Amino acid sequence: MKALDPEILLGPEGPFTEALPGFHAREGQQRMADLVRRTLDEDGTLVVEAGTGIGKTFAYLVPVLNCGGKVIVSTGTRALQDQLFHKDLPIVARALGAGLRTALLKGRANYLCPHRLSLTGAEGRFPSRAAAADLGRIQRWSQATKAGDIAELADIPADSALWPQVTSTADNCLGAECPELSRCFLAAARRKAQEADVVVINHHLLLADLALKEEGFGELLPEANAFILDEAHQLPETAATFFGSTVGSRQLLELARDAVAEQLREAPDMPALRDAASTLEKAVADLRLALGEDAQRSAWVRVERRPDVASCMEALAEALAGLSAALEVAAERGKGLEQCAKRAGDLASRLSGFAEPVEGEVRWYETFRRGFALHATPLDVSDIFGAHRSARRGAWIFTSATLSVDGRFEHFSGRMGLAGAVQVSIESPYDYARNALLYLPKGMPDPNDPGHTGAVVEAALRAIEANPGGTFLLFTSRRALREAAERLEGRTGRPVFVQDSAPHGELLQRFREAGNGVLLGVQSFWEGVDVRGSALSCVVIDKLPFASPGDPVLEARTRAIREAGGNPFMEYQVPQAVISLKQGVGRLIRDEDDRGVLVLCDPRLTTKAYGRSFLNSLPPMPLTREPDDVDAFFAAS
Repeated sequence: MKALDPEILLGPEGPFTEALPGFHAREGQQRMADLVRRTLDEDGTLVVEAGTGIGKTFAYLVPVLNCGGKVIVSTGTRALQDQLFHKDLPIVARALGAGLRTALLKGRANYLCPHRLSLTGAEGRFPSRAAAADLGRIQRWSQATKAGDIAELADIPADSALWPQVTSTADNCLGAECPELSRCFLAAARRKAQEADVVVINHHLLLADLALKEEGFGELLPEANAFILDEAHQLPETAATFFGSTVGSRQLLELARDAVAEQLREAPDMPALRDAASTLEKAVADLRLALGEDAQRSAWVRVERRPDVASCMEALAEALAGLSAALEVAAERGKGLEQCAKRAGDLASRLSGFAEPVEGEVRWYETFRRGFALHATPLDVSDIFGAHRSARRGAWIFTSATLSVDGRFEHFSGRMGLAGAVQVSIESPYDYARNALLYLPKGMPDPNDPGHTGAVVEAALRAIEANPGGTFLLFTSRRALREAAERLEGRTGRPVFVQDSAPHGELLQRFREAGNGVLLGVQSFWEGVDVRGSALSCVVIDKLPFASPGDPVLEARTRAIREAGGNPFMEYQVPQAVISLKQGVGRLIRDEDDRGVLVLCDPRLTTKAYGRSFLNSLPPMPLTREPDDVDAFFAAS
């Protein structure tokens, strides 16, 4: 067997036929594997769109496990990271008989920090009895866990306020000076990654390290021979986050809390530190109040000159400077206080930097129920990312099911600075022409019409009743979702599941088990959701998923494109919406035997010239405007 020949390894006579029940050779998968192999051999750059059903994970893992050297595989989410490492990678390794060392590495926030667990237990401040009980469970688990991955405690919500208190950040980690270094789970994971041939990470971790925001594996990057970036469509927005700067209430309050905890432990005779920390906490609360009650995202320029906001920002800077000065004095008393002093100085620098506008960046803020974040985000990361990529020799492979717009890659490649990359689109092997139907209801109101959501529900009800299986209703806003849920109530005999009424995973599991349910969701259900068979055989999408025109980053980007003489709508907003729509459409057909109807309720697909870009970017399926055709399609199932 020729070890690097994907036509043999992934062919009908290859090792996967025996190793994986139900495996069958796919021409597209073999083609992608060959492209990846050649890119690895040539230290090139490849952008490859792999349609649903190609089997892109195996298509890149097969050549990766045969290429030799060190390979970094980065995925879009931690869930995909776990699936790749615990399921896909072992299957491929067994089939190929590869004895390579593999490692899973996540960001700091995913690993229990024994030192911070000890501090939190000693401090004894909890928002509720439930949080105190959860801490007890974490303490017991800490004595038994080997990896320290907080995902092992799945019944404590990932967004629990307790996790930040028992995990570390680059700001509060004591590093080599930590008294619990010998028990550090993060350090152990890094050592294993350093020794591994294949390391599975996620985009947040990769980009944080590229941006020099020390997340823990910078020593791996220079040694890597290849980088595989799966779910690459997420990279542009994630990169903008990590190549920018943020200072928020959470960081500031954690600093205040940690300063008090370390003062009690290392300098109990310096109570003035507690007063300085309390002053900072009050300044944070005052700024949050000044920014308004509602959760929002807006450009900073709209509020920075308001007297109340300006005075609160000044008070925050003074409070942070006061705590920083007190910590500088106390730093010699212990490593914990020394680290807090460094954090205070860094946050003060970021806050000061935020106050001064920088060309090519947009300053904006967002508020949450109890907190806020101040962001400085670069409008274009192509040069930044391109420079980081060029500085690290080796192969770079970017793949996703949704990278092209109307058959072209200019939007993605341009945003990531990938000029000169090989760009290939491999179509899905699924027979959309026979197994899918695109239905565009006639007479739909304009998306901005108050009656639009009601019309979506009416069109959806006809499809729901005709469909013996399950239906997704995907919305572009929570307002529309809530209105649709109210309008659906009592009008269908199907079980109805509404996002946020239960945890995401629980809703999805109940929907699968129902077999004929109706699930209403927004963004998190548009991608990364895999429901096969008749349990999901109809997807209804209310509107083309254009980003909110009031988003501060979008506003700044469109203004910059316009000032440069471009057309921001056609060059940026349409391509972004096309890629988002393709993600939502991808929920429908997940297996070769799946059949289903896609209902798109936005009349702009046929009334606007740009609608053709959306339709041309979808899988090739027959289109109808008649509801009777939908009935007939399901009747033939």
